[in-house]
Amino acid sequence: MADSTRKTYLDVRPDAVRELFARVPRGLVVMLNLIRLRGVADYAATPDLAPTELVSGAAAFDRYIAETLPVLRASGGDLTFLGSGAGFLIGPTDERWDIVMLVRQKNLQTFLAFATNETIVAALAHRTAAVADSRLLPLVERTSIDERDATST
Repeated sequence: MADSTRKTYLDVRPDAVRELFARVPRGLVVMLNLIRLRGVADYAATPDLAPTELVSGAAAFDRYIAETLPVLRASGGDLTFLGSGAGFLIGPTDERWDIVMLVRQKNLQTFLAFATNETIVAALAHRTAAVADSRLLPLVERTSIDERDATST
């Protein structure tokens, strides 16, 4: 995507977190992550963590995964899918995602505990250096085909 005027998303919106918790989802939560990587990782915000030589966004993201995966698994969660993206079959033709991840956690509370763990917070510097744009969509398991989300009409 060459359009530099397109808005990018890198950080969690506090209002979206409040809305998610207000829904009071029970049980399994899966976070769908869509990641667009930088060509070269940008450690300007955390120069003390920067490698001695330039690294790709992919290398910085791999470091983020390596540092966070043990904590995720210790918290009862797991990385259930990590794959390469491509163009959409249904969706915008000018949008691409380099990495697609599904991160599973047994419930929203354990996901929050994982996300606020000091090791995870420190490792976010590598994610920030790696990522040019992202989307994070929380998915809550439905218990039946007739189940309706509280927000749907």
